Amino acid sequence: MSRLTGRSKAGSDIRKSTHQEMEVPSQGRTRSHRTKKIDELGEEESGIPIVDAEDDFPEGGLRAWLVVASAWLMLFPSFGFMVSIGTLQDYWGQNQLKDMSARDIGWIPSVFVYLSLALGIWVGPLFDRYGPRWIALIGSVAFLLMIFLLAECNNFWQMILCCGILGGFSGAMLTTTSLAVVAHWFKERRGLAQGIAMMGSSAAGLTIPLVLRTTLPKYGYTWSLRILGFTFLFCFIIANILMKARIPPSAAAKNKAIISFSIYGDLRLSLLTLTVFGFEIVLFGGLGILPTYATLSTDFPPDTGFYLISVLNGVSCLGRLLPGYAADKIGRFNTLLVMIIFTLLWMLVLWLPLGTKSLPALYAFAALFGFGTGSWMALTPACVGQLCRAEEFGRYYGSMYFIASLATLVCIPISGELVETVGPQPMVAFFCAILGLSLISFMFSRWACVGRRWTLKVKV
Repeated sequence: MSRLTGRSKAGSDIRKSTHQEMEVPSQGRTRSHRTKKIDELGEEESGIPIVDAEDDFPEGGLRAWLVVASAWLMLFPSFGFMVSIGTLQDYWGQNQLKDMSARDIGWIPSVFVYLSLALGIWVGPLFDRYGPRWIALIGSVAFLLMIFLLAECNNFWQMILCCGILGGFSGAMLTTTSLAVVAHWFKERRGLAQGIAMMGSSAAGLTIPLVLRTTLPKYGYTWSLRILGFTFLFCFIIANILMKARIPPSAAAKNKAIISFSIYGDLRLSLLTLTVFGFEIVLFGGLGILPTYATLSTDFPPDTGFYLISVLNGVSCLGRLLPGYAADKIGRFNTLLVMIIFTLLWMLVLWLPLGTKSLPALYAFAALFGFGTGSWMALTPACVGQLCRAEEFGRYYGSMYFIASLATLVCIPISGELVETVGPQPMVAFFCAILGLSLISFMFSRWACVGRRWTLKVKV
Protein backbone atom coordinates (compact mmCIF):
# COMPACT_ATOMS: atom_id res chain seq x y z
CA MET A 1 0.00 0.00 0.00
CA SER A 2 2.82 2.40 0.88
CA ARG A 3 4.48 1.66 -2.47
CA LEU A 4 1.28 2.54 -4.33
CA THR A 5 0.94 5.75 -2.32
CA GLY A 6 4.55 6.69 -3.06
CA ARG A 7 4.08 6.09 -6.78
CA SER A 8 0.87 8.11 -6.79
CA LYS A 9 2.56 11.00 -5.00
CA ALA A 10 5.54 10.92 -7.37
CA GLY A 11 3.27 10.94 -10.40
CA SER A 12 1.33 13.86 -8.93
CA ASP A 13 4.56 15.80 -8.35
CA ILE A 14 5.69 15.20 -11.93
CA ARG A 15 2.36 16.37 -13.35
CA LYS A 16 2.38 19.42 -11.09
CA SER A 17 5.94 20.35 -12.07
CA THR A 18 5.18 19.97 -15.76
CA HIS A 19 2.03 22.10 -15.44
CA GLN A 20 3.76 24.89 -13.53
CA GLU A 21 6.92 25.18 -15.61
CA MET A 22 5.66 24.44 -19.12
CA GLU A 23 9.21 24.98 -20.37
CA VAL A 24 9.57 24.02 -24.02
CA PRO A 25 11.72 20.88 -23.95
CA SER A 26 15.13 20.91 -25.51
CA GLN A 27 15.39 17.56 -27.18
CA GLY A 28 14.28 14.03 -27.61
CA ARG A 29 11.13 12.30 -26.44
CA THR A 30 9.94 9.70 -23.99
CA ARG A 31 9.38 6.27 -25.47
CA SER A 32 5.78 5.18 -24.92
CA HIS A 33 2.77 3.87 -26.81
CA ARG A 34 2.10 7.48 -27.91
CA THR A 35 5.54 8.13 -29.46
CA LYS A 36 4.28 7.64 -32.99
CA LYS A 37 1.51 10.15 -32.46
CA ILE A 38 3.97 12.70 -31.08
CA ASP A 39 6.18 12.23 -34.14
CA GLU A 40 3.22 12.81 -36.43
CA LEU A 41 1.70 15.81 -34.68
CA GLY A 42 4.76 17.53 -33.23
CA GLU A 43 5.05 18.65 -29.63
CA GLU A 44 3.07 21.84 -30.11
CA GLU A 45 0.02 19.81 -31.19
CA SER A 46 0.32 16.85 -28.84
CA GLY A 47 1.19 18.80 -25.71
CA ILE A 48 3.35 15.87 -24.57
CA PRO A 49 6.78 16.82 -23.23
CA ILE A 50 9.83 15.64 -25.11
CA VAL A 51 12.65 14.05 -23.12
CA ASP A 52 15.94 12.99 -24.64
CA ALA A 53 16.97 9.41 -24.65
CA GLU A 54 20.39 10.93 -23.99
CA ASP A 55 19.07 13.15 -21.18
CA ASP A 56 22.20 12.99 -19.03
CA PHE A 57 23.92 16.07 -20.47
CA PRO A 58 27.27 16.86 -18.81
CA GLU A 59 26.40 20.59 -18.44
CA GLY A 60 30.08 21.29 -17.82
CA GLY A 61 33.35 19.62 -16.96
CA LEU A 62 36.70 19.87 -18.71
CA ARG A 63 35.72 17.91 -21.82
CA ALA A 64 32.52 19.93 -22.37
CA TRP A 65 34.25 23.30 -21.97
CA LEU A 66 37.06 22.23 -24.29
CA VAL A 67 34.40 21.61 -26.93
CA VAL A 68 33.06 25.13 -26.31
CA ALA A 69 36.63 26.41 -26.73
CA SER A 70 36.93 24.55 -30.03
CA ALA A 71 33.69 26.13 -31.24
CA TRP A 72 34.97 29.57 -30.15
CA LEU A 73 38.18 29.07 -32.13
CA MET A 74 36.30 27.85 -35.21
CA LEU A 75 33.77 30.70 -35.14
CA PHE A 76 36.55 33.30 -34.76
CA PRO A 77 37.69 32.93 -38.40
CA SER A 78 34.40 31.84 -40.00
CA PHE A 79 31.60 33.88 -38.43
CA GLY A 80 34.11 36.55 -37.37
CA PHE A 81 35.17 37.19 -40.96
CA MET A 82 31.50 37.24 -41.91
CA VAL A 83 30.56 39.99 -39.45
CA SER A 84 33.59 42.13 -40.33
CA ILE A 85 33.31 41.79 -44.11
CA GLY A 86 31.94 45.34 -44.30
CA THR A 87 35.46 46.65 -43.65
CA LEU A 88 36.79 44.89 -46.74
CA GLN A 89 33.74 45.91 -48.75
CA ASP A 90 34.49 49.55 -48.00
CA TYR A 91 38.17 49.04 -48.94
CA TRP A 92 37.28 47.35 -52.24
CA GLY A 93 34.99 50.26 -53.07
CA GLN A 94 37.87 52.71 -52.67
CA ASN A 95 40.54 50.62 -54.42
CA GLN A 96 40.17 47.48 -56.59
CA LEU A 97 36.47 48.07 -57.36
CA LYS A 98 36.34 51.86 -57.21
CA ASP A 99 34.50 52.04 -60.54
CA MET A 100 31.60 49.91 -59.24
CA SER A 101 28.59 50.97 -57.19
CA ALA A 102 28.07 49.99 -53.54
CA ARG A 103 25.10 47.89 -54.64
CA ASP A 104 27.19 45.81 -57.05
CA ILE A 105 30.11 45.38 -54.65
CA GLY A 106 27.60 44.26 -52.04
CA TRP A 107 26.97 41.04 -53.96
CA ILE A 108 30.37 39.69 -52.86
CA PRO A 109 29.63 39.62 -49.10
CA SER A 110 25.98 38.78 -49.83
CA VAL A 111 26.82 35.56 -51.66
CA PHE A 112 29.40 34.69 -49.00
CA VAL A 113 27.00 35.17 -46.08
CA TYR A 114 24.08 33.56 -47.92
CA LEU A 115 25.91 30.34 -48.74
CA SER A 116 27.50 30.19 -45.28
CA LEU A 117 24.04 30.11 -43.74
CA ALA A 118 21.91 28.47 -46.44
CA LEU A 119 24.11 25.42 -46.92
CA GLY A 120 23.49 24.52 -43.30
CA ILE A 121 20.50 22.58 -44.66
CA TRP A 122 23.07 20.23 -46.19
CA VAL A 123 25.77 20.40 -43.51
CA GLY A 124 23.36 19.94 -40.58
CA PRO A 125 22.07 16.50 -41.62
CA LEU A 126 25.61 15.42 -42.53
CA PHE A 127 26.66 16.39 -39.00
CA ASP A 128 23.78 14.34 -37.56
CA ARG A 129 24.83 11.38 -39.71
CA TYR A 130 28.60 11.39 -39.40
CA GLY A 131 29.62 13.76 -36.60
CA PRO A 132 31.86 16.85 -36.76
CA ARG A 133 35.36 15.52 -37.37
CA TRP A 134 35.71 15.39 -41.16
CA ILE A 135 33.25 18.22 -41.83
CA ALA A 136 35.25 20.59 -39.62
CA LEU A 137 38.58 19.52 -41.11
CA ILE A 138 37.48 19.94 -44.73
CA GLY A 139 35.83 23.26 -43.91
CA SER A 140 39.01 24.52 -42.22
CA VAL A 141 41.23 23.68 -45.19
CA ALA A 142 38.79 25.22 -47.68
CA PHE A 143 38.38 28.42 -45.64
CA LEU A 144 42.15 28.89 -45.41
CA LEU A 145 42.42 28.36 -49.15
CA MET A 146 39.77 31.04 -49.65
CA ILE A 147 41.63 33.63 -47.53
CA PHE A 148 44.98 33.12 -49.27
CA LEU A 149 43.37 33.18 -52.73
CA LEU A 150 41.36 36.29 -51.87
CA ALA A 151 44.66 38.04 -51.16
CA GLU A 152 45.51 37.62 -54.87
CA CYS A 153 42.14 38.74 -56.25
CA ASN A 154 41.87 42.10 -57.98
CA ASN A 155 38.56 42.05 -59.86
CA PHE A 156 34.90 41.48 -59.11
CA TRP A 157 34.42 37.98 -60.52
CA GLN A 158 37.54 36.64 -58.85
CA MET A 159 36.20 37.90 -55.52
CA ILE A 160 32.74 36.41 -56.16
CA LEU A 161 34.19 32.98 -56.94
CA CYS A 162 36.75 33.03 -54.15
CA CYS A 163 35.08 34.85 -51.26
CA GLY A 164 31.45 34.29 -52.26
CA ILE A 165 31.39 30.68 -53.48
CA LEU A 166 34.40 28.99 -51.83
CA GLY A 167 34.05 31.06 -48.67
CA GLY A 168 30.34 30.30 -48.49
CA PHE A 169 30.76 26.53 -48.80
CA SER A 170 33.55 26.35 -46.23
CA GLY A 171 31.85 28.83 -43.90
CA ALA A 172 28.71 26.66 -43.81
CA MET A 173 30.75 23.64 -42.73
CA LEU A 174 32.41 25.56 -39.92
CA THR A 175 29.53 27.59 -38.47
CA THR A 176 26.90 24.83 -38.49
CA THR A 177 29.28 22.23 -37.06
CA SER A 178 30.54 24.54 -34.31
CA LEU A 179 27.08 25.36 -32.98
CA ALA A 180 25.72 21.84 -33.37
CA VAL A 181 28.53 20.17 -31.43
CA VAL A 182 27.98 22.45 -28.40
CA ALA A 183 24.35 21.25 -28.28
CA HIS A 184 25.65 17.72 -27.61
CA TRP A 185 27.16 18.74 -24.28
CA PHE A 186 24.72 21.25 -22.79
CA LYS A 187 20.97 21.39 -22.25
CA GLU A 188 20.07 23.48 -19.19
CA ARG A 189 23.10 25.75 -19.72
CA ARG A 190 22.95 25.74 -23.50
CA GLY A 191 22.20 29.46 -23.78
CA LEU A 192 25.35 30.32 -21.84
CA ALA A 193 27.53 27.74 -23.62
CA GLN A 194 26.49 28.77 -27.12
CA GLY A 195 26.78 32.41 -26.13
CA ILE A 196 30.39 31.85 -25.07
CA ALA A 197 31.09 29.98 -28.31
CA MET A 198 29.57 32.81 -30.36
CA MET A 199 31.84 35.29 -28.57
CA GLY A 200 34.55 33.99 -30.89
CA SER A 201 32.88 35.76 -33.79
CA SER A 202 32.57 38.95 -31.74
CA ALA A 203 36.24 38.84 -30.81
CA ALA A 204 37.12 38.49 -34.47
CA GLY A 205 34.69 41.22 -35.42
CA LEU A 206 36.49 43.48 -32.95
CA THR A 207 40.05 42.61 -33.96
CA ILE A 208 39.84 42.07 -37.73
CA PRO A 209 38.85 45.68 -38.59
CA LEU A 210 41.55 47.03 -36.26
CA VAL A 211 44.17 44.70 -37.74
CA LEU A 212 43.20 45.73 -41.27
CA ARG A 213 43.17 49.38 -40.21
CA THR A 214 46.86 48.98 -39.27
CA THR A 215 48.11 46.54 -41.91
CA LEU A 216 46.41 47.81 -45.08
CA PRO A 217 48.33 51.13 -45.20
CA LYS A 218 51.55 49.56 -43.93
CA TYR A 219 51.78 46.20 -45.74
CA GLY A 220 49.17 46.45 -48.49
CA TYR A 221 46.12 44.35 -49.30
CA THR A 222 47.84 41.06 -50.13
CA TRP A 223 49.91 40.74 -46.97
CA SER A 224 47.07 42.02 -44.79
CA LEU A 225 44.94 39.05 -45.82
CA ARG A 226 47.88 36.67 -45.49
CA ILE A 227 48.34 37.84 -41.90
CA LEU A 228 44.68 37.01 -41.29
CA GLY A 229 45.19 33.64 -42.96
CA PHE A 230 48.07 32.64 -40.68
CA THR A 231 46.03 33.72 -37.65
CA PHE A 232 43.11 31.60 -38.86
CA LEU A 233 45.46 28.64 -39.40
CA PHE A 234 46.45 28.69 -35.73
CA CYS A 235 42.78 28.81 -34.67
CA PHE A 236 41.80 25.90 -36.92
CA ILE A 237 44.62 23.64 -35.75
CA ILE A 238 43.65 23.98 -32.08
CA ALA A 239 39.90 23.83 -32.82
CA ASN A 240 40.12 20.58 -34.78
CA ILE A 241 42.17 18.97 -32.02
CA LEU A 242 39.68 19.92 -29.30
CA MET A 243 36.40 19.29 -31.16
CA LYS A 244 34.55 16.13 -30.12
CA ALA A 245 30.95 14.92 -30.45
CA ARG A 246 29.25 13.25 -27.47
CA ILE A 247 26.18 11.66 -29.03
CA PRO A 248 27.11 9.05 -31.67
CA PRO A 249 25.36 9.28 -35.05
CA SER A 250 22.08 7.39 -34.89
CA ALA A 251 20.76 4.88 -37.39
CA ALA A 252 17.60 6.98 -37.71
CA ALA A 253 19.63 10.03 -38.77
CA LYS A 254 21.38 8.02 -41.47
CA ASN A 255 18.06 6.81 -42.85
CA LYS A 256 16.52 10.29 -43.10
CA ALA A 257 16.77 12.40 -46.22
CA ILE A 258 19.60 14.92 -46.10
CA ILE A 259 17.21 17.68 -47.15
CA SER A 260 13.68 17.47 -45.74
CA PHE A 261 11.07 20.20 -45.76
CA SER A 262 8.62 18.29 -43.57
CA ILE A 263 9.90 19.96 -40.39
CA TYR A 264 8.44 23.27 -41.58
CA GLY A 265 5.09 21.77 -40.60
CA ASP A 266 6.07 22.73 -37.04
CA LEU A 267 4.42 26.13 -36.63
CA ARG A 268 6.95 27.17 -33.99
CA LEU A 269 9.88 26.58 -36.33
CA SER A 270 8.16 28.20 -39.31
CA LEU A 271 7.45 31.40 -37.38
CA LEU A 272 10.93 31.41 -35.87
CA THR A 273 12.37 31.06 -39.37
CA LEU A 274 10.36 34.07 -40.52
CA THR A 275 11.69 36.01 -37.53
CA VAL A 276 15.30 35.13 -38.29
CA PHE A 277 14.73 36.12 -41.93
CA GLY A 278 14.08 39.65 -40.67
CA PHE A 279 17.06 39.44 -38.29
CA GLU A 280 19.40 38.72 -41.18
CA ILE A 281 18.19 41.72 -43.18
CA VAL A 282 18.77 44.08 -40.26
CA LEU A 283 22.00 42.51 -38.96
CA PHE A 284 23.97 41.88 -42.13
CA GLY A 285 22.45 44.83 -43.95
CA GLY A 286 23.62 47.04 -41.10
CA LEU A 287 27.06 45.43 -40.81
CA GLY A 288 27.61 45.61 -44.55
CA ILE A 289 26.55 49.21 -45.05
CA LEU A 290 27.61 50.86 -41.76
CA PRO A 291 31.20 51.72 -42.87
CA THR A 292 29.84 53.25 -46.09
CA TYR A 293 27.04 54.94 -44.14
CA ALA A 294 29.64 56.65 -41.91
CA THR A 295 31.28 58.29 -44.94
CA LEU A 296 28.07 60.09 -45.92
CA SER A 297 28.63 62.81 -43.33
CA THR A 298 31.51 65.16 -44.11
CA ASP A 299 31.79 65.91 -40.39
CA PHE A 300 32.95 62.36 -39.55
CA PRO A 301 36.63 61.28 -39.84
CA PRO A 302 37.36 59.01 -42.83
CA ASP A 303 38.31 56.03 -40.63
CA THR A 304 35.04 56.13 -38.67
CA GLY A 305 33.79 52.98 -40.42
CA PHE A 306 36.69 50.87 -39.10
CA TYR A 307 36.01 51.91 -35.52
CA LEU A 308 32.22 51.59 -35.77
CA ILE A 309 32.49 47.93 -36.78
CA SER A 310 35.02 47.29 -34.02
CA VAL A 311 32.81 48.93 -31.37
CA LEU A 312 29.75 47.07 -32.60
CA ASN A 313 31.43 43.67 -32.59
CA GLY A 314 33.31 44.32 -29.35
CA VAL A 315 30.15 45.11 -27.38
CA SER A 316 28.37 42.19 -29.05
CA CYS A 317 30.64 39.93 -26.94
CA LEU A 318 28.59 41.02 -23.93
CA GLY A 319 25.43 40.58 -25.97
CA ARG A 320 26.29 36.95 -26.54
CA LEU A 321 27.27 36.25 -22.93
CA LEU A 322 24.88 38.09 -20.60
CA PRO A 323 21.56 37.38 -22.37
CA GLY A 324 22.70 33.77 -22.84
CA TYR A 325 23.14 33.42 -19.08
CA ALA A 326 19.78 35.10 -18.43
CA ALA A 327 18.08 32.86 -20.99
CA ASP A 328 18.95 29.74 -19.01
CA LYS A 329 17.22 31.31 -16.00
CA ILE A 330 14.09 32.91 -17.45
CA GLY A 331 13.73 31.15 -20.80
CA ARG A 332 15.38 31.49 -24.19
CA PHE A 333 12.30 32.70 -26.06
CA ASN A 334 11.51 35.18 -23.28
CA THR A 335 15.02 36.64 -23.33
CA LEU A 336 15.15 36.91 -27.10
CA LEU A 337 11.80 38.72 -27.10
CA VAL A 338 13.20 41.32 -24.69
CA MET A 339 16.33 41.77 -26.80
CA ILE A 340 14.38 42.32 -30.03
CA ILE A 341 12.40 45.10 -28.33
CA PHE A 342 15.62 46.52 -26.87
CA THR A 343 17.30 46.72 -30.29
CA LEU A 344 14.29 48.17 -32.08
CA LEU A 345 13.94 50.85 -29.41
CA TRP A 346 17.51 52.12 -29.88
CA MET A 347 17.22 52.03 -33.65
CA LEU A 348 14.21 54.36 -33.36
CA VAL A 349 15.72 56.61 -30.67
CA LEU A 350 19.33 56.98 -31.89
CA TRP A 351 19.99 55.68 -35.40
CA LEU A 352 16.93 57.04 -37.18
CA PRO A 353 17.00 60.68 -35.97
CA LEU A 354 20.72 61.19 -35.20
CA GLY A 355 22.71 58.73 -37.32
CA THR A 356 24.21 61.28 -39.72
CA LYS A 357 24.13 64.27 -37.38
CA SER A 358 26.07 63.24 -34.27
CA LEU A 359 29.21 61.10 -34.14
CA PRO A 360 28.81 60.32 -30.39
CA ALA A 361 25.23 59.23 -31.05
CA LEU A 362 26.40 56.98 -33.89
CA TYR A 363 29.05 55.35 -31.68
CA ALA A 364 26.50 54.90 -28.88
CA PHE A 365 24.10 53.30 -31.32
CA ALA A 366 26.81 50.98 -32.69
CA ALA A 367 27.49 49.74 -29.14
CA LEU A 368 23.82 49.20 -28.29
CA PHE A 369 23.09 47.65 -31.68
CA GLY A 370 26.03 45.30 -31.17
CA PHE A 371 24.74 44.23 -27.77
CA GLY A 372 21.25 43.58 -29.12
CA THR A 373 22.21 41.78 -32.32
CA GLY A 374 24.86 39.79 -30.46
CA SER A 375 22.11 38.31 -28.33
CA TRP A 376 20.15 37.34 -31.45
CA MET A 377 23.07 35.31 -32.78
CA ALA A 378 23.60 33.53 -29.45
CA LEU A 379 19.96 32.90 -28.55
CA THR A 380 18.64 31.81 -31.95
CA PRO A 381 20.42 28.41 -31.92
CA ALA A 382 19.40 27.96 -28.27
CA CYS A 383 15.75 28.55 -29.23
CA VAL A 384 16.04 26.06 -32.10
CA GLY A 385 17.46 23.53 -29.64
CA GLN A 386 14.24 23.71 -27.62
CA LEU A 387 12.23 22.47 -30.59
CA CYS A 388 14.08 19.21 -31.30
CA ARG A 389 16.26 16.44 -29.91
CA ALA A 390 20.01 17.04 -29.63
CA GLU A 391 20.75 14.52 -32.39
CA GLU A 392 18.39 16.45 -34.71
CA PHE A 393 19.79 19.91 -33.99
CA GLY A 394 21.90 20.07 -37.14
CA ARG A 395 18.93 19.30 -39.38
CA TYR A 396 16.63 21.81 -37.67
CA TYR A 397 19.21 24.59 -37.51
CA GLY A 398 20.32 24.07 -41.11
CA SER A 399 16.76 23.93 -42.41
CA MET A 400 15.82 27.15 -40.64
CA TYR A 401 18.78 29.03 -42.09
CA PHE A 402 18.18 27.63 -45.57
CA ILE A 403 15.13 29.90 -45.73
CA ALA A 404 16.29 32.72 -43.44
CA SER A 405 19.57 33.16 -45.26
CA LEU A 406 17.78 34.23 -48.43
CA ALA A 407 17.59 37.62 -46.72
CA THR A 408 21.38 37.92 -46.67
CA LEU A 409 21.54 37.45 -50.43
CA VAL A 410 19.72 40.72 -51.07
CA CYS A 411 20.03 42.81 -47.90
CA ILE A 412 23.46 44.35 -48.57
CA PRO A 413 22.80 45.26 -52.23
CA ILE A 414 19.38 46.65 -51.24
CA SER A 415 20.99 48.69 -48.45
CA GLY A 416 23.55 50.09 -50.86
CA GLU A 417 20.85 50.96 -53.37
CA LEU A 418 18.70 52.68 -50.73
CA VAL A 419 21.63 54.75 -49.47
CA GLU A 420 22.53 55.90 -52.98
CA THR A 421 19.00 56.60 -54.24
CA VAL A 422 16.87 57.82 -51.32
CA GLY A 423 19.46 58.55 -48.64
CA PRO A 424 20.64 56.95 -45.39
CA GLN A 425 17.69 57.69 -43.12
CA PRO A 426 15.02 56.04 -45.34
CA MET A 427 17.29 52.98 -45.29
CA VAL A 428 17.27 53.05 -41.47
CA ALA A 429 13.48 53.41 -41.47
CA PHE A 430 13.30 50.33 -43.72
CA PHE A 431 15.41 48.34 -41.23
CA CYS A 432 13.16 49.48 -38.36
CA ALA A 433 10.05 48.31 -40.23
CA ILE A 434 11.61 44.91 -40.96
CA LEU A 435 12.58 44.42 -37.31
CA GLY A 436 9.07 45.41 -36.23
CA LEU A 437 7.63 42.66 -38.44
CA SER A 438 10.16 40.20 -37.01
CA LEU A 439 9.00 41.12 -33.51
CA ILE A 440 5.40 40.27 -34.42
CA SER A 441 6.42 36.97 -35.99
CA PHE A 442 8.48 36.02 -32.93
CA MET A 443 5.60 36.80 -30.58
CA PHE A 444 3.47 34.31 -32.52
CA SER A 445 6.27 31.73 -32.43
CA ARG A 446 6.37 32.03 -28.65
CA TRP A 447 2.57 31.85 -28.58
CA ALA A 448 2.74 28.51 -30.41
CA CYS A 449 5.36 27.24 -27.93
CA VAL A 450 3.10 27.75 -24.90
CA GLY A 451 0.05 25.96 -26.23
CA ARG A 452 -1.21 28.86 -28.37
CA ARG A 453 -1.94 31.06 -25.38
CA TRP A 454 -0.97 34.67 -24.70
CA THR A 455 0.81 34.54 -21.36
CA LEU A 456 3.97 36.08 -19.93
CA LYS A 457 4.26 33.94 -16.79
CA VAL A 458 5.86 30.97 -18.52
CA LYS A 459 9.52 30.05 -18.81
CA VAL A 460 9.98 29.24 -22.47
